[in-house]
Amino acid sequence: MTHPIDNPRHSRPIDVHRWSDHPEVKALVAELWEGYLPWQITGKKEGKAKTGPKPKADPKKQLRVLILDLYVAWLDDPELSIGVSMSPNTWKTNSRYNALHLSKSLITIIRALEIAGMLDVAKGSYAGPKAKSNRTTRIRASAELQGMFREAKFTRDDVTRFEGEEIIILRDAKETDKAGKEIEYVDTPDTVAMREDLEAYNNLLASSFIDIATLQDPVIQTDPETKASRVQIHSDNARLRRVFSRSDWNMNGRFYGGWWQRVNGDWRSKIFIDDQPTIEVDFKGLHVAMLYARAGEEMHHDPYALSNIKFQSFPSELLRKLVKQLVLTAINAKEKSSAYKAFREGFPAGHMAKKLKNDLLDRILAAFLERNPVLENYLFSDQGIRLMYLDSQVTAHVHRHFTEKKIPVLSVHDSYIIDHMKVAELRDVMAEASEAVVGRALPTAIKLPDMEEYADVTDEQLQEHIENRKGIRCVGYMDRVFDYQERTGRSISPVVRGDAENIHGFLERH
Repeated sequence: MTHPIDNPRHSRPIDVHRWSDHPEVKALVAELWEGYLPWQITGKKEGKAKTGPKPKADPKKQLRVLILDLYVAWLDDPELSIGVSMSPNTWKTNSRYNALHLSKSLITIIRALEIAGMLDVAKGSYAGPKAKSNRTTRIRASAELQGMFREAKFTRDDVTRFEGEEIIILRDAKETDKAGKEIEYVDTPDTVAMREDLEAYNNLLASSFIDIATLQDPVIQTDPETKASRVQIHSDNARLRRVFSRSDWNMNGRFYGGWWQRVNGDWRSKIFIDDQPTIEVDFKGLHVAMLYARAGEEMHHDPYALSNIKFQSFPSELLRKLVKQLVLTAINAKEKSSAYKAFREGFPAGHMAKKLKNDLLDRILAAFLERNPVLENYLFSDQGIRLMYLDSQVTAHVHRHFTEKKIPVLSVHDSYIIDHMKVAELRDVMAEASEAVVGRALPTAIKLPDMEEYADVTDEQLQEHIENRKGIRCVGYMDRVFDYQERTGRSISPVVRGDAENIHGFLERH
């Protein structure tokens, strides 16, 4: 039985690189292939033979990709649907972003599964160019297919990613599309080297245990009001890609895709890597510091901390937050009016910043420039995307250093999370990387959730924080540690599954 999709906006795009060679996955796909798809797709009917050109990808393998993505979406949220284009022109089998060569045959398969009652479907809509109501068709597993998922003898950990998935992404320069569309390119020695480095980094993360020790279930609801805000803590979401923008290899280049990039600093402070507490180290005012370096000067202060003598209606902490957001928005923008609009839109509904007038924002920026005069020519100059390229080069340096040493490090654009025993080495490497990229070692700071940004952290405070973190492991987290050890054969915990007394004692001691 199928059901209407009440909220087609609660969705995500289809993931065309789901894969699994698990025999039970193949068995489920075979059951659907033979029992629910017509002979025009399967080619199996006595006295009949399917004609026409053979697709580059076997339709049965395309069905496997689709079923696996529906399965993952169902596990994440039974109400979550998948956006999929039903236009044949969308499916370009030779695209580097379509490593499994999915073709327009997938459209026929989706329609057949809908007729067979395997899919809930919300048809796509188109109201005109750039209309907000435009969307692709949404699909999700029907109640019957969900029942087959429940009976299936495979798990989420049996679903992986296709090894040939492209991780070096080039996007176009269309101003009407902020994200840009993926465009084809010809490999160069640089792109090959970037891909090899990132593959090695991703493989290291995939072989490591990265989790949040306080989570009974490996999911974070970042916004209680929005179902789409669920962040799944899973190795699939620990695979990064590097994205360049505006059809230019010198624009952006940042690394995206890690689940830790989608949660706040408090959650990040509870990340454990291979069952060890971690510390996050941040560059102080990275883009501002880079602009100082470009001007041949060194930044010795917190650039966003202004005296509130001129802005007495704002508490110091709020004023600093407003200054930081406004300055970074102005550095990214091409002109003032769009910057101020973007600044206000960057705050949640009901926040006082949404009501700030342009003349007040002018005064805040003037006070900032009085404290940081070297930045005067860099505001409203579209510098952000160029600075992102520089910080991506720093991150690539950090990744490469620790990957070669088999030490996992998690990047959050301008900060890095690492095993607490490697903090000093990380800070040295960040200094080395920034000096190599911008000609000057940029200042760094340890981030602790209960301290102000860029506050000096003493060795005693750091050690106290680490000892406190050792005591936050919960039972659900330890179960995932045990699962990881059994699956990989790596021992990262001294506790054995099933030994309740040891587990209780371990959690009390650590």
